[in-house]
Amino acid sequence: MSLLLNSYPFRKALLSKAMLGGLMLAAISGCSPEAANEQQTSAAAPVQDKAAQYQVATAEISNANDFALAQEPIYFSFYDLGIDASDAAKLAVLMGDQPQVSQTVDTDGDGALDSLLLAADFAPAERKNFIISTDPAIAKPALKKQTQAEISIKEGGEWNGKVYEGGTFKNVDSVNPPPQYTDHSYWIRYEGPGIESDKVAYRVYLDWRNGFDIFGKKVNDVVLQKVGLDGYDSYHENADWGVDVLKVGKSLGMGGFGFWNGKNVELVSQTDSRSATITNNGDIYSGFKINYNGWQVNNQKLDMTAHFAMTAGSRLVKVNLSKTERLPNMAIGLVKHPGTSLLQGNEHVSGYAWTYVASWGKQSLSGADDHLGMAIIFRRDDRAEQTQDETSYVSVMKDKGGQLEYYFLAAWEHELDGVKTEADFKAYLDREVLRLTKEPRVRFESALSAEAKKVPLTAETALKWTKALADSELERKTLNYHYQGWDENRRRPAKFEYDIAGLQIMALQALNEVSPDTRYAEAAEKVTGSFVADDGKIHTFEPDLFSIDLTKPGDVLILLEQRTGAEKYRKAVDFLRENLKRHPRTSGGAFWHRVTYPNQLWLDGVYMGMPFLAQYAATYETGEQQHESFKEAVHEFVIAREQLRNPETGLYYHAWDESKQADWANKETGQASQYWLRGLGWYAMALVDVLDYLPESETELRKTLIDITQELAADLLRYQDAETGTWWQILDKPGAIANYRESSGSAMFTYFYAKALNKGYLPESYRAATMKAYEGLINEFVTLHKDGKISMTDQCLVAGLGFGRDGSYDYYMTERIFANDAKGNGPFIFAGVEIYKLLKKQ
Repeated sequence: MSLLLNSYPFRKALLSKAMLGGLMLAAISGCSPEAANEQQTSAAAPVQDKAAQYQVATAEISNANDFALAQEPIYFSFYDLGIDASDAAKLAVLMGDQPQVSQTVDTDGDGALDSLLLAADFAPAERKNFIISTDPAIAKPALKKQTQAEISIKEGGEWNGKVYEGGTFKNVDSVNPPPQYTDHSYWIRYEGPGIESDKVAYRVYLDWRNGFDIFGKKVNDVVLQKVGLDGYDSYHENADWGVDVLKVGKSLGMGGFGFWNGKNVELVSQTDSRSATITNNGDIYSGFKINYNGWQVNNQKLDMTAHFAMTAGSRLVKVNLSKTERLPNMAIGLVKHPGTSLLQGNEHVSGYAWTYVASWGKQSLSGADDHLGMAIIFRRDDRAEQTQDETSYVSVMKDKGGQLEYYFLAAWEHELDGVKTEADFKAYLDREVLRLTKEPRVRFESALSAEAKKVPLTAETALKWTKALADSELERKTLNYHYQGWDENRRRPAKFEYDIAGLQIMALQALNEVSPDTRYAEAAEKVTGSFVADDGKIHTFEPDLFSIDLTKPGDVLILLEQRTGAEKYRKAVDFLRENLKRHPRTSGGAFWHRVTYPNQLWLDGVYMGMPFLAQYAATYETGEQQHESFKEAVHEFVIAREQLRNPETGLYYHAWDESKQADWANKETGQASQYWLRGLGWYAMALVDVLDYLPESETELRKTLIDITQELAADLLRYQDAETGTWWQILDKPGAIANYRESSGSAMFTYFYAKALNKGYLPESYRAATMKAYEGLINEFVTLHKDGKISMTDQCLVAGLGFGRDGSYDYYMTERIFANDAKGNGPFIFAGVEIYKLLKKQ
């Protein structure tokens, strides 16, 4: 059986790139690179046309919103494209045979090109197909320059104290101001680096003020090269191009940053030095960075880098702050002018969704009647507090490992087609945060990946795909999740949590059983075991939170206790079992999901707690006590089926609130409104995992779970995507706007079917659908990189209910789509192990 490379039509354009794919193809197939290249040459059709041999990747991109997008920026990293920066100059994007607007960019400002930027227009919900090519014959479209970043300093004069006299301005790539440089030194044109799009321009004072200012523009051209050439007062006067429109003073100005000391903002003033560098100066993307060396603040000293970037057609400046030390209470914000209105975006959204703080009013310097709107846009969970001081509206931000990403923007009413009313400004902001939150859906395939997927699917190649992801993640970040380590995806200290310390580590142990490797085995103690103190206390575990999620790593602790015999692990697993005994429950006996989610049963929780309960009983209990524990575990499945399954669809709603008080709960049934793929995936995996621990003597209990397994298996087939073999994020709405084929839940279902087949719970008639599901996992969601690592893409990072998550269809479409998260990686590894076993039976 071969993997289905053409799992959706536009992939058919991908032809052989033997020299690129050889090494990984050799790794997956087990042959030498030379033999792999021979296989490719013999298996691939002759190159049909010149354009095809230069093809790098294809992408199907969909607008996830019900409004049009203009010049929407979409980035393809060279790492995902499977190319080096040496190919950057040749990169082009085609739609059909029409070249598209694109630019190679340095997104992180480190001085090296790293991504291809496509700027594309989309009608509401429109889907388009693109080809990325290095064909030198492609005539790239002539572009109008719509962005610019510049630094301009004087040369040919001399310093007289702090003032530079004489000389002429010259644009430079970087600047390191001398010690005497300060405000009004007349050495840097308009006092710092500038950046603009065709909409608006900004500048940052490269001195102790660190002020962020606005140049309002009356034209849709780049204008910074004209500003301040004849002195420092000219841009305060109306000109054909526009005017300086903001009085910054000692405030944060337009989206600036500093430190909140509890009473007021301390600007980035006391530094050993600061410097600025242009990172990009292209037609549709430009940027600069400022290095702040030795910032003295909060009784500490740290270095900080700020990277600013703009794209064509947008007012937004993207800011990436990176600090060498953690700093609590980093502040971002806006100048607070008298008579302005403070506007706040929706706070009742998921933590990863974007929201804003803005001001509107007659706050422009250019005239008493000019309206000016300013805003900062940030992820809702990044803000700790909203406050203000004498000069600024202040958003106090959480420290997430020294990193912060946000945007700022200004809208002046005298722009061409400018925003003229507060209502229009708010509507514009609401749309911008929705555009950022519901990013375009991208189905992507590099030629490098496609070539590697031509290897016939056998037990050994399935195992090698599985090991490839496990090994890639071990090298990338898995071993960082130890106690006092770092959770890279959530940007916070590592905790004793279900997905990393539980799910992914257990997946490595399953892989170790079929392909022994000390790295897999040792990860259990290095990661999960590190949370257990010598006295059995579990670091970071909060027993009175009664989060059923936090029980999941107990699976690994049981394994470690059996493997090592260490008393501390036995104490820890006994503690988790005792905590389950006092866990609050619904009237029917279902475990609450958490004390902050009272009376609620979630599908997620069935997987988080019941395999541990059954495994604990099978390992440590006997007789009636064991039987009662088994009954308790099975009862959770039964009550979940009773309360969550819709008999008309065969699908399960994500959650149920017995009290019917939650804002997401149906007031008559208490049920959530959507069938979330991964929610049902958790339940499906739990079914086949709990059956592992029920002995044959528990006939009735096993029959209950096997009956549910067979029922669910039949129902799920009706929702399997016919084209790809995968499943959609919201199961019953394939093709709906913003919906997408999601990888973590698809992997869970693949594992469910493969394991049920291996255990004999399902008949052989399910084999074809199971293999199609696994092929879909590889074809749809695996990206191969040139360094041999692979990534699993299109993972819903997190989804839940309550605390701003209203359970609507639209809510699930706003959660982040990610790559290489444990909630997807673990099921992918589990699925690969079971597919390996299944194919070994042939």
